[in-house]
Amino acid sequence: MIPGIYIMTNFTDTVLYTGATTVLPDRIRLHQEETLSGFTKRYHCTKLIYFEICASRDAAYRREKEIKVWTRVKKEILILAKNPEKRDLFTVLLEEVSRYS
Repeated sequence: MIPGIYIMTNFTDTVLYTGATTVLPDRIRLHQEETLSGFTKRYHCTKLIYFEICASRDAAYRREKEIKVWTRVKKEILILAKNPEKRDLFTVLLEEVSRYS
């Protein structure tokens, strides 16, 4: 179990989706494969541009609620602090997760 929060976008960076999960890499793969119906599938949010690994499921859901109410500008500041080029961070996530195994 690797709980965490994440922000996804499409390849034109026009939308942001914030989510939380108990198994971060698996959830990102589902978004990338566009398996999950809803917002991320409709807007093709397949690019992971921000993530945080959290200590627990509850911590991840609290952090998600905190970020979801932020303005887009505040979310952009958070994203750019960790990922100034807004590149896809999925391989970085996998590297970090491997340290927990």
